[in-house]
Amino acid sequence: MVIISASFLMIEANIAQLQQELPPSVTLVAVTKYAPIAAMSTAYRCGIRHFGESKVQATQEKRPQLQELPDVTWHLIGHLQRNKTRQALELFDWIHSIDRLSLAQELNRLIPLVGKSPKLCLQVKLAPDPDKFGWEPQQLQQELPELLKLNHLQIVGLMTILPQGTKGEDALAIFKRMLPLKADLEQKGLHLPHLSMGMSGDYREAIAAGATIVRIGSKIFT
Repeated sequence: MVIISASFLMIEANIAQLQQELPPSVTLVAVTKYAPIAAMSTAYRCGIRHFGESKVQATQEKRPQLQELPDVTWHLIGHLQRNKTRQALELFDWIHSIDRLSLAQELNRLIPLVGKSPKLCLQVKLAPDPDKFGWEPQQLQQELPELLKLNHLQIVGLMTILPQGTKGEDALAIFKRMLPLKADLEQKGLHLPHLSMGMSGDYREAIAAGATIVRIGSKIFT
């Protein structure tokens, strides 16, 4: 994948458009995994305070170069391998991709050792997709009792990624499946104020379905 390049004026214009369009209740996470440091600095000057990265190693390289931006919130939005959990705890304020019970258990074990407890979203697979990670809703409900035993975790929401190419009314219908699942999980003991769903191609449908966080990359940096 080629690093995304764009003129700084275009980045500014893209962010200004999104800021006008997004309701105040929705947090914009700028997906910066292909954005160079200069583009991220430009986004920061335009008001972006939430950066989303897919890989632990890339964030380890970028964070020292952005130390002059002290109020940035770092979000891990990509799949987290078990051997990267300690580093992820140290680097990120949010982890959106808690996609299996064993990962949650490992994080619960490490949090007291690291001394940091990021906000977590449980990744749910709302539609069949062999290319996506996450719990299927029924599986998550079955494993909820085990999750509730993990008292060091700060679970604050659910996250989903739609199958590639899903758009329009189809996207809206799938996003809406999150609402009854959220209600059921909350009734059984979780507190889930956040729904992290929606990317550059489907964020409008996600917001219509109740998203509180959208993860947008190409619409900002191209």
